[in-house]
Amino acid sequence: MAWDTERTKRLLLDAAVDEFAAHGPEGARIDRIATAAGVNKERIYPYFGGKQQLFAAVVQRELEQLAAAVPLEEPDGGTVDLPEYAGRVFDYHLAHPHLLRLLQWEALCGDGSAPVAGEGRRAAHYAEKVAAVSRARRGSGGAGDAARGEVQLPPADLLYAVIALAGWQFAAPQLARMIIGGAVDADPAARRAAVVDMVRRLAL
Repeated sequence: MAWDTERTKRLLLDAAVDEFAAHGPEGARIDRIATAAGVNKERIYPYFGGKQQLFAAVVQRELEQLAAAVPLEEPDGGTVDLPEYAGRVFDYHLAHPHLLRLLQWEALCGDGSAPVAGEGRRAAHYAEKVAAVSRARRGSGGAGDAARGEVQLPPADLLYAVIALAGWQFAAPQLARMIIGGAVDADPAARRAAVVDMVRRLAL
């Protein structure tokens, strides 16, 4: 019977998500990943090249899944709704807490200046989102009220703020607990509403 390579890769990636989220690329163990996947660990090397490459593949896949599940623009080219986009990113992190842990491990294992795996492709993806925000503003005729002296955030800063507002309280729940007064998952609907409202104000 022919070996189902794609299925084996998927099983390894699925198992690697939990292992890397819990232990990071340094603390993760190939044998635990292989056991959880029900796959001989020797399969990892020809498929991915090693533990660091497997970690990079896991991060890339998880980011692609986020992008597919929470697009910034509707497929028909409809209007960008940044507040609702922020709400949907919040929802995604609530349902998939491992993604931010993976990104934190990626940051901790680097020096902050060296490119991460797949950085060019990931940067291009974010550049597309920044361009979408910019186009939406031009199409709206320029939101905000210049007469009141309001200054719009540049599109890149605005997108970064949206991503931070939607995700940071999951990445550092202890700060949310101390500052806001409760865990995010204690009342996620209220926290989502607050995120959406903050982004609405920022996007004016």
